[in-house]
Amino acid sequence: MCSSHHAHHWMLCPQCDLMTQMPELRPGSKASCPRCHTTLQMNWVEPRRRPTAYALAALFMLLLANLFPFVNMHVAGLSSEITLMRIPSVMVAEDYSSLATLFLLFVQGVPALCMVAILLLVNPLRVPPALKKTLARTLFQLKSWGMAEIFLAGVLVSFVKLMAYGDIGIGLSFVPWCLFCLLQLRAFQCIDRRTLWQQVAPLPLLPTKPVPAISGLRQGLRSCTCCTAVLASDTAICPRCGTHGHARRKHSLQWTMALLITSLVLYIPANLLPIMVTEALGTQMNSTIMAGVILLWSDGSYPVALVIFIASIMVPSLKMLAIAWLCWDANGHSMKPRDSDRMHRIYELVELVGRWSMIDVFVIAVLSALVRMGRLMSIYPATGALLFALVVILTMFAAITFDPRLIWDRTREKSLEESSRDGQ
Repeated sequence: MCSSHHAHHWMLCPQCDLMTQMPELRPGSKASCPRCHTTLQMNWVEPRRRPTAYALAALFMLLLANLFPFVNMHVAGLSSEITLMRIPSVMVAEDYSSLATLFLLFVQGVPALCMVAILLLVNPLRVPPALKKTLARTLFQLKSWGMAEIFLAGVLVSFVKLMAYGDIGIGLSFVPWCLFCLLQLRAFQCIDRRTLWQQVAPLPLLPTKPVPAISGLRQGLRSCTCCTAVLASDTAICPRCGTHGHARRKHSLQWTMALLITSLVLYIPANLLPIMVTEALGTQMNSTIMAGVILLWSDGSYPVALVIFIASIMVPSLKMLAIAWLCWDANGHSMKPRDSDRMHRIYELVELVGRWSMIDVFVIAVLSALVRMGRLMSIYPATGALLFALVVILTMFAAITFDPRLIWDRTREKSLEESSRDGQ
């Protein structure tokens, strides 16, 4: 066993599994993987004050955003006004409790929980070690599921859709919500996984002396996906954070393909069935995703039509194709070394844009809550909205279950080994 002191100087890249010797980082600098260029660690200036200030301010803005009216609409002498909490209540009243649950979780619950976790973790509070570890695991597992900024984009798209019918106004809570979105994003940016875990629990001893520029798999080592500790490949449970893991995620490709096929099966009816129902003067009109894009385009709202088309049609389709391509490549069907760089970029893009497909679901949530004017005009969610939300969630899970290290397992490491020897 090597000393725990030396453990701080070594890290396995979570994306390509390359063993990297970590340099001493000055405040404001970062360390990146020399092979896939993934950021391994960031040394932020004032790593405690900044996230604390951003998280506290974000929670305060979230409180204000829930106390006052959010948006309002005036049509033919009638008016309608909603708060953020009215949106899920309307969906529950229309027997769409599942959509209401998704809204409460992704838009408010997850971001708020993450802000509280940041406050408890970065500050020297008397928190039991077991609770600290649980909070740290939860923070990084839920981080990608917060969708406050996507909901805000959905609100802006809703404004464009409703301007043709009446006057749209913003309430007192609209600006606090915008600030909440910005502040919580900034709080996430100021948190570094490796640095935070160093405050939560000490690194375990290295099982063997690492060799730089060689994959962990070839050295009998693996990285903990939660706290980045370097462990022996046969260690099933991380002694630092308690997370179960393996050198490679078990049945990664099988799980990814199962989730992908399920999302593809649901994607077909999600596009064919109506996602919302508009009732105007006693006449009902069903709208599919593509019909909404065509209507916006015909009304001259070209930028918004493009946003909806890209987020709701192109992104899910291309994401499913990209995940299938990643699985095909990782299964050994492509033997070109240069493919690893390209496939890694595709994987990063899939992870980045996947959440934004939820924008159409949030548009429907805002419209169905705001447009409640009796027989003059009312909008209701439909089955297609729930199916589409499930497609987005399943493709996000498919990206999570895919192990990106499989992309790099066949990459030649000769040049990296030689460059490492030259530098010594």
